[in-house]
Amino acid sequence: METGMRSSHSSRASAALEVLAVFLRLGLTCFGGPIAHLGYFRREFVELRRWLDDETFTDLVGLCQFLPGPASSQVGFSIGLLRAGWLGGLAAWFGFTLPSVLLLLGFAVVAPSLGGPLGSGLIHGLKLVAVAVVAQAVWDMARRLCPDRRRAAIALIAIVVLAILTTVYAQLIVIALGAVLGLGLCERTSSDTRRGPQHTHGFRVSRTVGTVALILFCVLLLGLPALVGLHAGQAVKVFEAFYRSGALVFGGGHVVLPLLQQQTVATGWVSPNDFLAGYGAAQAVPGPLFTFAAFLGWMMADAPNHWSGALLATAGIFLPGLLLVLAALPYWQALRAHPSMTALLAGVNAAVVGLLASALYSPVWTSAVLSELDFAIAAIGFFLLTRWKIPPLVVVVLCALAGVAEATLH
Repeated sequence: METGMRSSHSSRASAALEVLAVFLRLGLTCFGGPIAHLGYFRREFVELRRWLDDETFTDLVGLCQFLPGPASSQVGFSIGLLRAGWLGGLAAWFGFTLPSVLLLLGFAVVAPSLGGPLGSGLIHGLKLVAVAVVAQAVWDMARRLCPDRRRAAIALIAIVVLAILTTVYAQLIVIALGAVLGLGLCERTSSDTRRGPQHTHGFRVSRTVGTVALILFCVLLLGLPALVGLHAGQAVKVFEAFYRSGALVFGGGHVVLPLLQQQTVATGWVSPNDFLAGYGAAQAVPGPLFTFAAFLGWMMADAPNHWSGALLATAGIFLPGLLLVLAALPYWQALRAHPSMTALLAGVNAAVVGLLASALYSPVWTSAVLSELDFAIAAIGFFLLTRWKIPPLVVVVLCALAGVAEATLH
């Protein structure tokens, strides 16, 4: 029995180390923001490693789009949880987040010496990588998740709604609309989406754990401001400011920036110039954009700053999203198994395709493709990924070098 327990512990630790290694590599190579990250994740975990099937992955993306917080980090945490339990979830989050944090802290130290065409060309080349990755994700997911006119119509409606709405809740509205349209339009066709092999392991999260996570989320959201009002200290103020920013943002990393500016620049913790420089760096490095909080925590004028400030800010901004996904997963599994959810999820999946297509245009395309040469570089990257199946890391390097060459020519 003891031998069996030791073997079980060893197996779980080995699986967690595997998760850590994969997500550490992704944390070093996933450029382009949350939508691009989901493209990398799908290629790695659905196509190459087959840790989960396409339907489970896309349903998981739909769930995390519903929730506040960084969607790509929540999806990654859930995949690690599915693969190797609690250790796997933590390993996935740590591996995906740490490279970006360290790179941004390094930028905080060396920022004064950077600049010129080399730096700007490198950043621009990395943006072109995102165009290729997101285009690949849209192409693959549209073929799989919009195989008929009804689901294609839902995806097109999502694109139109996103083009009209300007609210920060537009993505949430589109996902909800996709769910409603799925119930009305996809009842007859949704059975086709579930004929593929389903993942049988499930997420190792009980309803008790989910309830505790939801209670802790609410206690921190409501209790931290009360502690700040009682003059609990600057460290609590910093943690509360970043926790509230992470808890109240829908729609991904870029939407959190106005909240962070209000919490750090308006309060005098960080100068406007430092804030803008850090924002530019956060877009250039791989990994989740929420790690911008680590840069802000380091750069704060008053203590806690540097290492302690970065740690408080990073923990504060990521914690609410992880608590919410833990709270939702047990119920999501039960609902996903219900027959009436099949049509709803078919609509949500089609709406996610619309979200990806909209994001491909703005901000990914509009911020990266500024000339015919940019279009050529992005198109080459797209075909390298989709037709020649070149590893993403190779495409990242090639596009980055092309961006540097383009900048030096001009």
